[in-house]
Order: sequence, then C-alpha cells, then structure tokens
Amino acid sequence: MFILSKLVWIFGQPLSLAFFFCVLGFVTGLLRWRGASLVSVFVSIAILFVALFTSTGALMVQNLEDRFPGPQGDPADLKCMIVLGGGFDSDVDTYRGGYSLNGAGDRFVEAMRLAEKYPQARILVSGGDGSITQEYLGDAIVSERMFSAFGIPRDRLVEEKDSRTTFENAINTKQLLDRNGMSNCLLITSGFHMPRSIGIFRKLGIEVVPWVVDYNTTGKEYLRLDFTQPSLNVQLLSTAVREWIGMVAYYAIGRTSALYPGP
Repeated sequence: MFILSKLVWIFGQPLSLAFFFCVLGFVTGLLRWRGASLVSVFVSIAILFVALFTSTGALMVQNLEDRFPGPQGDPADLKCMIVLGGGFDSDVDTYRGGYSLNGAGDRFVEAMRLAEKYPQARILVSGGDGSITQEYLGDAIVSERMFSAFGIPRDRLVEEKDSRTTFENAINTKQLLDRNGMSNCLLITSGFHMPRSIGIFRKLGIEVVPWVVDYNTTGKEYLRLDFTQPSLNVQLLSTAVREWIGMVAYYAIGRTSALYPGP
C-alpha cells in the first residue's frame, strides 16, 4: 500500500498529468490519430494553464485550511502534544546534519514555543522516513537535534520513528500514547493537513485537540487569473490535490471517519 500510494502521487500530481497527456498527444500524433492527439495536447495545456496561471491551488488549500479553526489563545494547561512529521528537509539533514526546516516547519516552531511555555508537557513526534528508498532520517530523529539544541530535556520527548504515511503516524502514535499514559493531546500539523489527520485519528478512537499551524493562504483567496507566481500556484495546487487524493483513498478503504472531516 505504501509503494502504491507513492506511485499514485508521482503520476497523479498536476505537472505529471500534464506531461503524460503531452506524451500521449505526441504518440497519437505519430500514429496519425489526429483527434486523440489534439484532445491530449489540449488537456495538457489546460492542466498547465490552471496549475500555473490561476489561483485554483490557493483556493483549494484555503478551503482545507479553513476547515478547522486556528487556536484562539493558548490552553490553560497542557500535558502533551503530538507533532506530525513533515517539517524538516530530511534528505538534507541526513547528510549535512542539523535541523533544516522546510515550508511546514511551523509545526516544530510551535511545538518549541509550547514546550517552553509548558515545561510539564511531553512532546510526541511522529515521523519516520517517508521516501521510497528509505535512506533518510525521519522527522522524529531530526527533531531531537532541534529540541536538544534549545534545551528541551530528552526525557520529555516520545519519538515515533517508523511511520511513513499519515495513517501509520496515527497507528503508531496510538500505541505510544497508551504505553506512556498520554491522552487528549494537542495535535499539531499544518492547516491543509488537519482534515485528513483528524479523520484518521477519529477513526482509531484517539482523542486529540486540533492545533492548526502553518497557513499557506491569506484566507481571502478567490478564483482569478494569476500570472505573478506560477511556481507557487502549481505548488499549492499539488498540495491540495495530494490531500484530496489521500482523503478519498482513505475514505474508500475505511481508514478515515468521513470523506471531508470537520470540527
């Protein structure tokens, strides 16, 4: 299932689809199937135009981010928090050392802030090597470097180092929560990732408090042409498509509590 999910995403993301239809148009053109060739080229151009030059991706990500409200002030007390991996450049950190944060690094910045404010709170980091090659350090290992560098004692950390997917995050986390007597923890992850994460945790009966971080949109996005930031546009669309593929697939095989989980 893990390999299949990776392959589906490799070939299912917008730029990959555009490339596929471009190749299909070329091949059908060589075979003199003019109608099929024209349709394939048109589909490829349409995908590229929507992905690169419209705000479709931003609008879709914004919808995901708005599904769960962000924190309205810190909790009165905090015993534990769960941080889902995905916030480090693990390939870089594996070979260069350190703890290089990527675009989802807010997950760990927020965890650090809360850890300093609530010195009694334990921190469970869930994240192994999610690559196909399995040659990199996971976020649980890399995060230990970061927390240690900022003076967070090792005994406050609970590391889940084996998960490769969000579903495995939840399965392995449940076992560690039971083993360590932890419950009703904050679940810290990116806004776009929260619906899928909450759906899986609910399905497994894990009680958590959604703690949304790492917004990628302004909250005021609308559908429009946007020629100013094509690379960001396609990145946002890829993020949204990936989340929806994950939610639909997990719902189809019974791994989530709802197709589009909400509060």
